[in-house]
Amino acid sequence: MVGQHGGAAFIIIYILCSIIIALPVFFAESLLGKTTGSDTIGALKKTVPDSPLMAEGGLAVLAAFVIVSFYSVVGGWSFDYFIRSCTGSFQGLQITEASQTFKAMTDSVWQPLGSLAVFLSLSGIIVAAGVDKGIGLFSKVMMPVLFIMILLIVIRSVSLPGASAGIEYLVKPDFSKIDGRAIADALGQSFFSLSLGVGCVLTYSSYMRKEENVFYSGIWTAIFDTVFAVLAGFAIMPAVFAAGLPAAAGPSLVYETLPVIFSQMGPVVPFLFFLAILIAALTSSISMMEVCVAWMVDQKKFRRGTATLCICCLAFILGCACALFPKVFNTCDFLTSNVFMMIGSFVFVIVVAWKLPKVDVRTQFTNYGTSKAAKVAFPVVWFSIKWLCPIAIVAIAITNLL
Repeated sequence: MVGQHGGAAFIIIYILCSIIIALPVFFAESLLGKTTGSDTIGALKKTVPDSPLMAEGGLAVLAAFVIVSFYSVVGGWSFDYFIRSCTGSFQGLQITEASQTFKAMTDSVWQPLGSLAVFLSLSGIIVAAGVDKGIGLFSKVMMPVLFIMILLIVIRSVSLPGASAGIEYLVKPDFSKIDGRAIADALGQSFFSLSLGVGCVLTYSSYMRKEENVFYSGIWTAIFDTVFAVLAGFAIMPAVFAAGLPAAAGPSLVYETLPVIFSQMGPVVPFLFFLAILIAALTSSISMMEVCVAWMVDQKKFRRGTATLCICCLAFILGCACALFPKVFNTCDFLTSNVFMMIGSFVFVIVVAWKLPKVDVRTQFTNYGTSKAAKVAFPVVWFSIKWLCPIAIVAIAITNLL
């Protein structure tokens, strides 16, 4: 996205969208989860029973399942490239060879399916272990590791000869490249980055203890999410500019351009980068899988292990279709990003702002009146949830569908 929309200017718009729109939506979804203590479907059953809005619960679970399925294909690519980095396959790699390697992998039948199966299995093992011993433990250990690895790559990247052009690209804004499309993309990216509208935030928040603060949890989540995103930019763009290669968007940047650049820095940097990519992919995958598993455990009374196995098997079937047929992959990506996430986010803010008593929302948001900062912020957040967020969500949905 940064490569498509002019660097620093897009980053500024992205940060503003995250603060003004995405963060209030995060608060709304989190409030629903903590207040009800239920999965997505259960939360809407409790708050809007016998309402058409209740259908969003099922749509959110479906969206999370679709994301797990097609995202695990990309996770499989990351696993494949991580293994390659361990064996030194990228040393001396040229750009034409990198393109051929990626094309051969994605055009293959068995290779992406095998990587998909491994990635889904890793995600399933973590989720099946439970919220505390699985997801919580993995996150507590691997998030700091991921942060350190990205910092090391940033230090190496910005120290390269010619990296200053990439740094300037990330810090010197050119607002002439910002248009309505760029703003819509920035808002959409902030929604996707924070996993809004698919029940992920709601499900995680349902596990929050009474004394935990929705306001501070949301603030710190948004801050660290943005910090990681910006650090990733400084890990990648200076190296790309130093190598004189185009800042292409999407898979071609990660799986074709970067292996060539990082291979010139020795064997450690490719290893760190693709391990970081794999960890980041796993944290996203397990969060989406947990939405589906929580629904099966809470609503269908499955055991966690059985529910996880069912979701992994079904996701593998759809994932195979996504891996083998690009049109299926692109359709899943488009539907989740432009339809499911927008509908979900819209329903969540409408339920919180228009269906729940304002006094109850304020009580939860301010942690029963104990958080002074939350009490100060509440009027602004409430206005954004009630008015700005629904309008912005409708606007971005229309823009993306045109």
